[in-house]
Amino acid sequence: MNLNLDEMRLDSAIKQKKGLHFILASVIIWSAVLVVHLTELPILTKNLLTFCFTAPLVPLAFMISKLIRVDFTNKDNPLTNLGVLFSVNQMLYLLIAMWIFNAVPEQMVMVLAMIFGAHLLPYGWLYKSTSYMVLSVVIPIAALIVGINFPPYIVAGFMIVVEIVFSLLLMNEIQKLPVSEKGS
Repeated sequence: MNLNLDEMRLDSAIKQKKGLHFILASVIIWSAVLVVHLTELPILTKNLLTFCFTAPLVPLAFMISKLIRVDFTNKDNPLTNLGVLFSVNQMLYLLIAMWIFNAVPEQMVMVLAMIFGAHLLPYGWLYKSTSYMVLSVVIPIAALIVGINFPPYIVAGFMIVVEIVFSLLLMNEIQKLPVSEKGS
């Protein structure tokens, strides 16, 4: 592929539909987190299940990518590996959530929401996306405010609403991509 950096970023945005498949998958995951936190289970059990529910993110995103016609791997674009690195980096921050799991269990969902939101920032650059840029700041701050004042199930419900709005914003951004190149 002989493209300059901006052309590679546009190629990623078009072929991967700005990561919409991952955001849609996260709606499902946050919905599962909401359901478990509405139960009467002990908080440590709820938190363990919350961690378990995050595990199928990639398979869910893969299935959704097939439904919305996303080039999941986009192997021809070297920036795909950078996008993967952005995601893998989030794994390091999950160590904080693992500590919170036991130290302050009632705040783990809030911390997960903050980590999720903050990890979106580099995708704003990769996909030239205002939605990613803005929400990468808004989500952690809002999750902190909601999480300090409300129980975890409210944080999960808040995240579902945010993810749905985020998905709609991304769909709007995708519609504005160059039509001649949107072919996939």
